[in-house]
Amino acid sequence: MNDLGSLVQQTADRLAGQQVGAVVAGLARGTVEIRGAGRTGPGADSGPPGPDTLFEIGSVTKVFTSLALARLTLAGTVTLDDPLAEVLADALPAGATVPAKGQEPLALRHLATHTSGLPRLPAGMLLSSLLSPNKPDPYAHCTADALLTGLGRTRLRATPGRSFRYSNLGAGLLGLALAHRAGVGYGDLVRREICEPLGLKDTVLEPDPEQTARLAPGHTPGGRPVPAWHLADLAGAGGLRSTAADLAVLLRAQLADDAESTPLGPAIALTREVRHRVNPVAWMHLGWLGHRLHARQGGHLQIWHNGGTGGYRSFVAFDPERQVGVIVLANTRRSVDTPAVRLLRTLQTTRATFPGQ
Repeated sequence: MNDLGSLVQQTADRLAGQQVGAVVAGLARGTVEIRGAGRTGPGADSGPPGPDTLFEIGSVTKVFTSLALARLTLAGTVTLDDPLAEVLADALPAGATVPAKGQEPLALRHLATHTSGLPRLPAGMLLSSLLSPNKPDPYAHCTADALLTGLGRTRLRATPGRSFRYSNLGAGLLGLALAHRAGVGYGDLVRREICEPLGLKDTVLEPDPEQTARLAPGHTPGGRPVPAWHLADLAGAGGLRSTAADLAVLLRAQLADDAESTPLGPAIALTREVRHRVNPVAWMHLGWLGHRLHARQGGHLQIWHNGGTGGYRSFVAFDPERQVGVIVLANTRRSVDTPAVRLLRTLQTTRATFPGQ
């Protein structure tokens, strides 16, 4: 069968053979189907995860951070070209400086498009990540003071705006800077600017007891439970928990034809207007990666982000031209990208029993 629900369930079932548990959502022309398979935990009696099961979403958090940037830009709280040094001027510890290279100041747009020239990880973390790649909760020490003091020991690898270099440090600093300018914590910023307007109930930095009871524990590839990650003040790079149900609402807003039909429409439009070329076929929006398949592969547009923490993997993608999208959340540290992309391409190309066709 080619109906949406069957395709989503098939993907979830395949993932369950590689993951402890997985939830898959498919969106096609206004309809959403969400299916789970496998187990939420190590016990044989634990049921499959579902639409309201929480997962750590890792770097998919960056999409929320960049959308918050767009919201604050439209509100006049910041501009995309505000230098990071100015936004954080009264937060920098004594003697700390924001690194520079060339004549272009390191601006907020550079952090959101990974063109800041900053390294991937905060100062001092690269060696630790190489020596102890499975260290529990590796970002827990990344307080604002530690991050901003470390900037003084950080060298830019390229002039800001010049080239794409993926940086967790940059995305985390963006979340920190936006929260500082807004006068709230990062979790409250996301709640105010994104979750409340869209009605997202379970996208949080720190789950409450009821949400914690619905959080699927993370696992190693071998199925061993692992502790949760807490990214401290680097949270904008990957600290959020969410559900397939909440992310489906986010994708429906991304797929809306009319920017005025959703509370975040103008901000979503702004994130897409910004476009930095990564290579001949790929580019970076504010927060989202994008590319267009070769004509022999259908020429379809794919806008996406994936994520991973110590015990989780995530993938979110959509095609606004074909009005389809895919979400995959899993509570095992094993990539879900290949089956997620396969489902997306199927939704882009199939003409079977989807709504509106």
